[in-house]
Amino acid sequence: MTIRDLLNHKVQQAMLSAHIPFQHPPLVAPSKKSGFGDYQANGAMGAAKAMKANPRELAGEIVRHLELDGIAERVEIAGPGFINIHLSPEWLGERLTQAADDNRLALGRAAQPQTVVVDYSSPNLAKEMHVGHLRSTIIGDALARLLNFQGHTVVRQNHVGDWGTQFGMLIAELEEQLAENREAEMALSDLEVFYQQAKRHFDEDPSFADKARDYVVKLQSGDANVLKLWREFRAVSLEHSQEIYDKLNVTLTPDDVRGESFYNDDLATLVTELETQALAVEDQGAKVVFLQEMADKDGNPSPVLIQKKGGGYLYATTDLAALRFRANTLGAHRIMYFIDARQSLHMQQVFTVARKAGFVTDNITLEHLAFGTMMGADGKPFKTRTGGTVKLAQLLDEAVERAGSLVREKNPDLGEEAISDIARKVGIGSIKYADLSKTRTNDYVFNWDAMLSFDGNTAPYLQYAYTRVRSIFRKAGQDPALLSAPILPEAAEERTLAIKLLQFGEVLEQVAKEAMPHLLCTYLYELASLYMRFYEACPVLKGGVPDAQKASRLRLCDLVSRTLAHGLELLGIEVMERM
Repeated sequence: MTIRDLLNHKVQQAMLSAHIPFQHPPLVAPSKKSGFGDYQANGAMGAAKAMKANPRELAGEIVRHLELDGIAERVEIAGPGFINIHLSPEWLGERLTQAADDNRLALGRAAQPQTVVVDYSSPNLAKEMHVGHLRSTIIGDALARLLNFQGHTVVRQNHVGDWGTQFGMLIAELEEQLAENREAEMALSDLEVFYQQAKRHFDEDPSFADKARDYVVKLQSGDANVLKLWREFRAVSLEHSQEIYDKLNVTLTPDDVRGESFYNDDLATLVTELETQALAVEDQGAKVVFLQEMADKDGNPSPVLIQKKGGGYLYATTDLAALRFRANTLGAHRIMYFIDARQSLHMQQVFTVARKAGFVTDNITLEHLAFGTMMGADGKPFKTRTGGTVKLAQLLDEAVERAGSLVREKNPDLGEEAISDIARKVGIGSIKYADLSKTRTNDYVFNWDAMLSFDGNTAPYLQYAYTRVRSIFRKAGQDPALLSAPILPEAAEERTLAIKLLQFGEVLEQVAKEAMPHLLCTYLYELASLYMRFYEACPVLKGGVPDAQKASRLRLCDLVSRTLAHGLELLGIEVMERM
């Protein structure tokens, strides 16, 4: 149980004892200003307004019934009815020692674990992954890691685009290149080039275009030869994606791929069910669901096309089939979609149809977790200098190369193997952290210098902070795993650091609830900054420090390093012992 949960419970009990109705929450939160306690309970004012009572007097009643013996050293009322809670240093020390003794940092698991389906990355296999796939991939992965750590059953779903009309063209092109004795891996070594060749061939050669259209029909009807070619194309394309995931230190695997093709056999059945329920109707030869719930300002219902006039299916059809599978077969309680904001209307339509059709029951949470765009210095979506799409593989390689140059400059005595390892961790970490540290829903400007800086809220700063803490144990000649002394925060800087450490669980709960990884980034940056202040003010290895105090501070240092490493790991960012 986090400190906030514990205090909320205690204050709620006191409010009930003071005859305040249960619907009035205690509103416990960390204090924002020093001198106003470590936590504040602000529920008295809202309750007093509803009960037409004096808020300060009501706060006094709450404090009279508040049982915080052994937890708080003092409780006081401030202003119109704020309740300031100053935690006991002994109690803080006990909580810190418990965290230091535990591999999980005394962070509990979810009281009611859920099955959570996380839909993220989802590249189109017809093209190489580009920077537009970055945010979905790394934000989704951070949440998957966190929810898994909390004890939920996390089902990762990579809904790749591996079906549809363009695949007739691509398979026909692959067949012709294979006929020239080229291997599939060689033909598809550059997916962008291959796609452009196929498109040019399609536009310039009418017989090839007819063949491509014919292959679409054959693919959808299950022709053995065309399916064989499609599987080859799919396998090589997925290998390209997996290379990116491995470079990015993302936990997606081939087992998590469940693309559009997986749902193909269910689409006709799904359309029939929607027609049977009188939700889908024929309109100009197509099958459409009209949603009055999403009508425009003139009262016109929102149309959701689920089958084309010629019989073809659309993204909405596949997404509905996927949603039904996730709810009924995977048994999801919560389904999270990390898809950019431009798909907001589409996702809202899919969710509404799924609810109306009974594909998803009301007790299943559906969340479209939209995100903003990575922008260039010109304020437009990030592109190459020639205006083309930036390939993700190239961006990651450049990040590692730039990081390597920085590492060599700062520490030229390191061997090439060490430099290579550090450059990979710093380069990839910088790309990921620069994105994750921004509010998910906002656009942000891509800037190499800012993201690779060793100052400010960046991955290099946090990775370096971790190595600085670990270096203390090398200087002390001690293995932190063998430390067992109790922690007692005495100095003001120790106390501030202690409370920040103990708020780790609260931050993780908020990130899991709101799917906002930037909150964890902000927490880690603040923790590292507070540690630097503590280290300057509170000697650890200097002479004259009493043994008990030295042992306590060493354990505090170890807890800081483990919290930094664990927080970064949840973000998918690696640390190193030396930089």
